[in-house]
Amino acid sequence: MQESQNIEWKEIWKDEYLKWVCGFANAAGGKIFIGKNDNGKIVGIQDSKKLLKDIPNKIQNHLGILCDVFLHEEDSKSYIEIAVKPYEVPISYQGKYYYRSGSTKQELKGNTLNNFLLKKAGKTWDDIPEPKANEEDIDLQTIETFKDSAYKSKRMPYIREEDNVKVILDNLLLLENNKLKRAAVLLFGKNPVRFYINAYVKIGRFGKSSDDLLFQEIVEGNIFGLADKTLEILDKKFLISKISYDGLHRIEKWEYPYAAVREAIINAIVHRDYMGAPIQISVYDDKVVVWNEGTLPESLTIEDLKGPHTSRPHNPILASVFFKGGLIEAWGRGTLKIINECVSAGLPEPIIETAFGGIQVTLFKNFLDKEKLVRLGLNSRQIKAIEFLRENIKITNSKYQKLNSVSKATATRDLMELFDKYKLIEKKGKSGIGTYYELKGLKKGS
Repeated sequence: MQESQNIEWKEIWKDEYLKWVCGFANAAGGKIFIGKNDNGKIVGIQDSKKLLKDIPNKIQNHLGILCDVFLHEEDSKSYIEIAVKPYEVPISYQGKYYYRSGSTKQELKGNTLNNFLLKKAGKTWDDIPEPKANEEDIDLQTIETFKDSAYKSKRMPYIREEDNVKVILDNLLLLENNKLKRAAVLLFGKNPVRFYINAYVKIGRFGKSSDDLLFQEIVEGNIFGLADKTLEILDKKFLISKISYDGLHRIEKWEYPYAAVREAIINAIVHRDYMGAPIQISVYDDKVVVWNEGTLPESLTIEDLKGPHTSRPHNPILASVFFKGGLIEAWGRGTLKIINECVSAGLPEPIIETAFGGIQVTLFKNFLDKEKLVRLGLNSRQIKAIEFLRENIKITNSKYQKLNSVSKATATRDLMELFDKYKLIEKKGKSGIGTYYELKGLKKGS
């Protein structure tokens, strides 16, 4: 047995260990052994029979809970086992709340404490009524936009015929005792920042580092239209669109997959902690970073986000309305869509990570665009081969010859430069006729 999430070893009893009992009770439960050292070796305790009586009494008097306390004997040494079960109600010790996380005891404060108490009460932040808001604070045009979207998504087709705003809000679970919930204010409010000061998106354009802020923009408004509003500003002021023509038709293409950027923003809106900092989008020469304050649900890891996973949104009421309004296509697929859209476009796989008390998604630009390849010194044949690889995953020497109408010697020389000098491709397969090449560091999606 090892010290872990649910096990703690202590050589002697101290009343301050009531904090550990409190932490276990507020989390998944656990056991505390008194009379074992940090390695789990039994060292024994004095006055074991007195402790067997005192510890349960102190737990009940200070924490108001019951725990099973056992006395064990081994190799002529006594030790005590305290078995703490998880409690559905919040447990405090001297007015403070503790929580077992990993192998540590943490005192819950601020937003973390608020979310913990809400969870124990079976509530989430967005599900709480907002006492300062009333129906006059709802933007009727946004309601109409939602009705149209919900009809087109076929998730609430009947909604388009409903004109009573209260009935619509009630059907969306946005009312409680005739009061607007926080989710209603965020989704359809005329001015959500009046109620929640950080309910906005901040976009910054940076130079070579995060210290080099060139200019910035604030995007405000109710969150049902916030993603589209943010995308519009990104398009006009922050991102460069490549222009091409199909006959007389002008075509503009983003540097990043539009669907991936949109999904990253929507994910941030739905999952963020609205009592924390605003959503922050940082635009650099070679990447876009989307950050929102918040934590992953328990038992869900960053690695889980890279594949199909269960949906446990931080704000389930918001997520439900986004789904019914057609802004979210499927539960638990947002991060997977971001990855697939980038990979399918021949871009590096995005990085999804925890950072600065929140979740951060980094999208990378195509670092092998034609201008950069020319600056690197590639010839036209090699550039053509790189463009071919973006679409076709691999290339062989014979395919290179046909693609560029060159000899085997020229193809070999060009490919070796791409491999050895420019380090843009990697060699795969068996030597000789089985050799082929792939782009280095890129993955191809379906």
